[in-house]
Amino acid sequence: MDAFSEAIFRKALSKLIDEGPKNVILDLAKIDFVDSSGLGALVQLVKKAQTEGGSLQIVTNPRVTQTVKLVRLEKFLSLQPSIDVAIENIKGG
Repeated sequence: MDAFSEAIFRKALSKLIDEGPKNVILDLAKIDFVDSSGLGALVQLVKKAQTEGGSLQIVTNPRVTQTVKLVRLEKFLSLQPSIDVAIENIKGG
């Protein structure tokens, strides 16, 4: 996810948050690269979901997690190791 794909990604997820369920799980487990524009989009989308009274749980892989940890956003972005864990977090929260 980079500057080239960020606008389309953000627009699609923003629409989903507006129209879809209150809580969303975003599976980025197969993404191998996230740059600063991708991280910015994720931050905006998490804030939007929270404003709408929901949450955005993000499933990642070690590479994406490492990138997010470099900028210390792993807790804010609700990174999860699997879809099952993300579902449990939604059920419990």
